[in-house]
Amino acid sequence: MSLEYAILSTLFASPCSGYDLAKQFDGSLGFFWQARHQQIYRALNKLETQGWLVAETIPQQGKPSKNIYALTAAGRAELQAWVQYPCEPPMLKNELLLKLFAGELLSRDCAIAALTRHRQRHCDRLTTYELIAQQDYPDVAQLSLAERMKYLTLRNGIRYERDRLAWCEEAIALLAATPDP
Repeated sequence: MSLEYAILSTLFASPCSGYDLAKQFDGSLGFFWQARHQQIYRALNKLETQGWLVAETIPQQGKPSKNIYALTAAGRAELQAWVQYPCEPPMLKNELLLKLFAGELLSRDCAIAALTRHRQRHCDRLTTYELIAQQDYPDVAQLSLAERMKYLTLRNGIRYERDRLAWCEEAIALLAATPDP
């Protein structure tokens, strides 16, 4: 998936400024798609050049003008075509797994410490996701189809974090039970 489609998907919900878009990447969207602010602004320019979005300049008193970006008909058509296209499972890039794979160079204590840090990060993220679920989706049966699809992204995050926590526990226990060489 490219950043451009993440931006189109976000602007589909409602027009917003580049700053507001970047905040969404720092928040909820950032749970499954990360982008630096500079990347977002470059992509916005590219999408505008392609005719997939349009920017309305809003003057502000005492501040620089801001652009509010919205999908064009062409942008909506492109997004609609893209969401219908089959996707492949994501490629996994995981620095911790790579370090464990080169484990002969890593001490057991260092590996356990790294796994313990990762376990805490996954625990923190799971807590955040579960809080979002309680606050934003208290009654799943009452959700519209569009809300259910967004809820499914959150459920994926919850299940992923639970699985990562279980794996960290398993890995720590296995390494702790392994005698020093």
